[in-house]
Amino acid sequence: MKTKPLIESSCAWQRLSCGRIPPDQAQKLHEASLEILERTGARFFLPEAVDMLRKAGASVSDGNRVRIPAKLVEQAFRSAPREVRMYDRNGRLAMELGGYNSYFGTGSDCLYIRDHRTGERRRPVAGDVVEAARLCDALPNIDFVMSMFLPADMDVAITDRYQMEVMLNNTTKPILFVTNEFSGAKDAVAMAEAVAGGAEALGKKPFVGCYINVATGLRQNEEALQKLLYLSERNIPFTYVPVTQGGATAPVTVAGSYIAMNAGVLAGLVLSQLKREGAPFIAPGQGGEGLDMRTMVSPYAAPDDRPLCRAMGHHYGLPVFGLAGCSDSKLPDEQAAAEAALTLMSDALGGANLIHDLGYLESGLCGSLIQLCLCDEIVGWIRHMHKPIALDEEALAVAVIDAVGPDGNYMDHDHTFAHYKERYYPDLFERDHFANWQSKGGLSFGERAARKATRLIEEHRSEPLPTEIAAAVNAVVRGVMDKIEASAA
Repeated sequence: MKTKPLIESSCAWQRLSCGRIPPDQAQKLHEASLEILERTGARFFLPEAVDMLRKAGASVSDGNRVRIPAKLVEQAFRSAPREVRMYDRNGRLAMELGGYNSYFGTGSDCLYIRDHRTGERRRPVAGDVVEAARLCDALPNIDFVMSMFLPADMDVAITDRYQMEVMLNNTTKPILFVTNEFSGAKDAVAMAEAVAGGAEALGKKPFVGCYINVATGLRQNEEALQKLLYLSERNIPFTYVPVTQGGATAPVTVAGSYIAMNAGVLAGLVLSQLKREGAPFIAPGQGGEGLDMRTMVSPYAAPDDRPLCRAMGHHYGLPVFGLAGCSDSKLPDEQAAAEAALTLMSDALGGANLIHDLGYLESGLCGSLIQLCLCDEIVGWIRHMHKPIALDEEALAVAVIDAVGPDGNYMDHDHTFAHYKERYYPDLFERDHFANWQSKGGLSFGERAARKATRLIEEHRSEPLPTEIAAAVNAVVRGVMDKIEASAA
């Protein structure tokens, strides 16, 4: 008699475990978001965006207050892709963003670094950007790279270009870049085009994407809109994330804060599809956040809104931008480990697709390479847990059990030698005998992670860019630097 497999696939297990909200509740949140767009409207601080929406059927008042009818949102959903593909620097498919596929990477632009060598909290410098990119390329469970640190030892007008150049030179993995202004986004794309072999090649196999922060859901700032339209036209993936803080820039309730954010997401989706049908739009898997009213800090690891945004992304059938591996702790300590594990597991079970902020401490203000190594180890654990269990004849090993019988053991059996490596073996998590651990120095996890980070930074090098391409990338950065120097003269 044939029986149904106990485990059909990891995706099926995820769908049972992710805590999705019922479809009728998701639809209620969607309809509330549509009502805000059509009844309240949003301000768009870019005339081109206002004109596009007006011509498509939206109403405009007070110069730039736009009310968007629901039919435009539904039209946008019909053309928005359900899956976004990103490639590595060499043109190989690296990430299929959609469904319940999860990929993991760092965050960007931390104002402080918790130095893994000294333990000091300090401002990052240019070398920290290089070391973080090099470590990200080396760690096996980091799938995409963002520039973890904002270097304080250079002019802020050049930092985003420098970060992009560093990432292009130090990793072959997909890159998610952030820029200070619209011109920075254009320069980042120009550098990526130099690597890809032109605009057409980059559009066909994009290995870079852009993280766009929007002022609020109902105040769409000029530079965010410029980036959205520019990237949409070029088929370059981007996340579009209106920033809302429950109790400050949005209602304090999770649902109220979410729909104030989501109205802005839907507005961005409409604009992206008006600019170019099929533009690769990635919806935020965070939203509904609220300030901690005791401290006025915006927490990164709070549980309140986590299931909501991921569930809505899947309700919409859009790729989802997640946020995990982060902590509100000030140190890579027990709290940081717990919050990293909880948030990573939550986003993986919920099916967030592009999960960023691994290695963040201090509510996004500080980055730690020790924390990043911890997150890499946790993701390895999660991925092994999600691997489908083999149920073929060799795995079931009925004949082996019968041959060994009730009185034997499997220590020296050929079956053990053939399959023991299929089990999970951690790199940093300690599970040796106490005496062996002690003989190797009795190191804490943090000490082991710091040593690993140092070793990988010193030893690992990614495949270098060809000399002429590296020079073309640097020429973009040099051009901006020349302009800064000329204006200062």
